[in-house]
Amino acid sequence: MKLGIVGLPNVGKSTLFNAITNAGAESANYPFCTIEPNVGMVAVPDKRLQVLTELHKSAKTVPAFIEFVDIAGLVRGASRGEGLGNKFLSHIREVDAIVHVVRCFDSETIVHVDGSVDPLRDIETINLELILADLEMLEKRYEKASRMVLKGEKSLAAEAALLLELKKLLEDGKPARAYDFSDDERELIHDLNLLTLKPVVYAANMDEAAFVDYETANPYYQRLVAEAELEGAAVLPICAQLEQDIADLDAEEKEMFLSEIGLEESGLDRLIRVSYDLLGLISFLTTGADETRAWTIRKGTKAPQAAGKIHSDFERGFIRAETVAYNDLMDCGTMVKAREKGLVRSEGKEYVVQDGDIILFRFNV
Repeated sequence: MKLGIVGLPNVGKSTLFNAITNAGAESANYPFCTIEPNVGMVAVPDKRLQVLTELHKSAKTVPAFIEFVDIAGLVRGASRGEGLGNKFLSHIREVDAIVHVVRCFDSETIVHVDGSVDPLRDIETINLELILADLEMLEKRYEKASRMVLKGEKSLAAEAALLLELKKLLEDGKPARAYDFSDDERELIHDLNLLTLKPVVYAANMDEAAFVDYETANPYYQRLVAEAELEGAAVLPICAQLEQDIADLDAEEKEMFLSEIGLEESGLDRLIRVSYDLLGLISFLTTGADETRAWTIRKGTKAPQAAGKIHSDFERGFIRAETVAYNDLMDCGTMVKAREKGLVRSEGKEYVVQDGDIILFRFNV
């Protein structure tokens, strides 16, 4: 999974990115490596992996990873290529979801680029550039499709009608994700890779004072939540400065610090969980003496396609999946006891893999 972090200047975007990647570097639970200055890989926290590693005395543990990209260069006019606009937009096209950092705090020392704090205006500034870029693509595609329909290509009628509806939506200043797509409609415009169709998490960045009681005492946050509901986006309350403060702590110190301020998990953990939910992702597990590993798939993935995440031969020669739910294995204590109780199932090609399934794939090529 690849997440792009965007935001206007002085909203806390770089602070959040640095906190996330530093957490990955300093904590054993979050391996991190720098690929280039603005890209970081962070492990997805999954306590099940350590339990299974100890149970099977695995030689190594391999978590799933998320790639974070600190996307810079946005100015008004980016859709027309001003500033680093073209580079900014091309980076967004490559990510699976957008983490849009929105400033939700006042400060006399940190100047806002527009002179005042207004989360809805900030959202509109970035969304407008993405909408304009999408509109240009949609108009070209619509003109081509509608011409072909007039020439008798009736098979393109549904696509032309959808493109027209989306064009009207964007012209009203709304992102494509606000449209209620059917599965067939999504397939029709899949190759357009629309920027405003990317799932969005609005990271409501607050200072520590505002973060304490954000649900009732922070009007900026409340406005942001109302706007996000209209367009089907998620909102994550976060304090980037606080995240940076705890990034250098070891696991035990971090847990104590979070407990003192009434939090059960870090902003990074919450961001990853929200992103997984937004993208409809789950993890299945493989475990043994060689390694214990988490594999990320989309909800609804069937066993052969899940096997293909490990190796294409596993999918091509799929025979069956020997599966046990993580919780069932924990209740039994060992795989032998789970088998004795009939909890290790033999599943075929139509089985839909569930989160936390521990699977051994049988195949023959």
